[in-house]
Amino acid sequence: MIYCVEDDNSIRDLMIYTLTIAGFEAKGFADSASFWKEMQTGRPELILLDIMLPGEDGISILKKLRSAPMTAALPVIMATAKGSEYDRVIGLDLGADDYLCKPFGMMEMVSRIRAVLRRTSMSEHKNYLSYGAITMDQSRHVVLVDGREVSLTLKEYDLLKLLLEHTGLVFTRDQLLSSVWDQDYSGETRTVDVHIGTLRTKLGESGEAIRTVRGVGYRLG
Repeated sequence: MIYCVEDDNSIRDLMIYTLTIAGFEAKGFADSASFWKEMQTGRPELILLDIMLPGEDGISILKKLRSAPMTAALPVIMATAKGSEYDRVIGLDLGADDYLCKPFGMMEMVSRIRAVLRRTSMSEHKNYLSYGAITMDQSRHVVLVDGREVSLTLKEYDLLKLLLEHTGLVFTRDQLLSSVWDQDYSGETRTVDVHIGTLRTKLGESGEAIRTVRGVGYRLG
């Protein structure tokens, strides 16, 4: 799903029509109010965001997107007026993935969108681990459950990361101890049980995905 935030009705309709023909699903928004309302119930693959909008402008919208954990990595292509170098620089500094200079061709728009989606798909594959409602953003060292950030200690984070990287694989307590703690750590395997317990508690209902394999150890899923 592509969201097009553009106040010019004719341009917005043409963008949506072109994207649909190109095989994308698309929705259009004439202002920030309608856009933010839709963002409460859905999350697009990419946002095409015009800078010049009535009320809240595109730069302000981009700032909010980048400051929220759920949308910080959401791909955004800014649309700027021809010759507006300042807006382009500000947009890129704030984390825009690309920009289009108005007036732009519809095929150029589709090409830019596909290029950005390819880049972000490769990046997300490396930076994100997930299982069910649990998402780990390794680039920002953040764990989310149902979109809510969960505060973990370093060992809890490393323990969860290991389980997410090997979903379904059973780890013995000794394996977890040697993988997550220092090789020279002389503590008991009880340490693993304690950390698994606190990790489950912090993950809430999603913590039930960390299963105890009796007589062996633990697995995720």
